Amino acid sequence: MSGSEDLDPEDAKIVTLARSSRARTGAAEGAAVRDSDGRTYAAASVDLPSLRLTALQAAVAAAVSSGAPGLEAAAVVTDGQPDEASLAAVRDLTASAPVIVANAKGEVTNVLAPA
Repeated sequence: MSGSEDLDPEDAKIVTLARSSRARTGAAEGAAVRDSDGRTYAAASVDLPSLRLTALQAAVAAAVSSGAPGLEAAAVVTDGQPDEASLAAVRDLTASAPVIVANAKGEVTNVLAPA
C-alpha cells in the first residue's frame, strides 16, 4: 500500500496521532480512534505486571470512558498486524469502522475492512 498522504485528511490525522503515541512512549504500538462525533483518542500499548492492553484496546477504552457513541475509524502503528483482541475491541464499539494499519514511518500497510 502507500503512505498516509493518500488517505482522507481525517484518517491521516489518526495515523499521525497513533505514530506520535508510539514514538512518545517507546511502546510496541500506538493507536488512535475517531469517534462518530469527530473526537480523537490516542494511546500506546500498556505492558504492566497487572495490566496488558494493546494500543487499539487502550484507545477504544479511552473513547468509551469519554462517552464515545461509536467509531468512524481506527488506526494502529505496529511492526506487524493487529491481533484479534485488538480488532474485537474496535468491533465491539462499531462493527463498521475500518482499521488502518501503518508502520513506524506512517506508511499504510493495510486497511482492514469492516467485518
